[in-house]
Amino acid sequence: MISAAEVADRLGALRDRLSRAGGGQVQVVAVTKGFGPDAVAAAIEAGLADIGENYAQELLAKAGDLSNQPDPALQPRWHFIGRLQRNKIRKIASLVHLWQSVDRPELAAEIARRAPGAQVLVQVDIAGMGGRGGCAPEDTAGLVQHCRDAGLEVAGLMAVGSPGPPEEARSGFRLLASQAEDLGLAELSMGMTDDMEVAVEEGATMVRVGTALFGPRPS
Repeated sequence: MISAAEVADRLGALRDRLSRAGGGQVQVVAVTKGFGPDAVAAAIEAGLADIGENYAQELLAKAGDLSNQPDPALQPRWHFIGRLQRNKIRKIASLVHLWQSVDRPELAAEIARRAPGAQVLVQVDIAGMGGRGGCAPEDTAGLVQHCRDAGLEVAGLMAVGSPGPPEEARSGFRLLASQAEDLGLAELSMGMTDDMEVAVEEGATMVRVGTALFGPRPS
């Protein structure tokens, strides 16, 4: 069972890390993949309303467990951050606050059909690892325009950094920041527990953090 006090302590240490990197105002999305609804409740009680989920079924299950919460202020703002399957969009369309992993036109079209005007981030494959999702960098501008043409609100870009030492992610984060600037996009969701300082130094406005808040993911 994860307690709010434990998450609050870890959040304090996390914000110290962000501040030292120059990201005192960076938004933290608490990633609860693999954890139960107690982690979501603890995060919200600790002051983190933005909750990231990687799988549609987990999001649905946790949202159901938390649905009887009477105080709207204690309801999470769900961010979908994982590989998105078109046939799952319908099930979670009414729940998702921000779709962070839009990486191809057919997903944009389906989100627009199920949640007109939804807020999205376009995911870019800055590491050259197609299995982790993301459009090719040369396709970013076209996909952003496709999303806009479909009536979606494109808030910014998202990426997963290169694996390995944090410094190896820097060039990819820098590329993403450059693309966002060229496209006039304000949000940059990049950086996780291990590489968030590098991401912040390169302009991240949002980091997606699980381990630093909740500890190792359950097996």
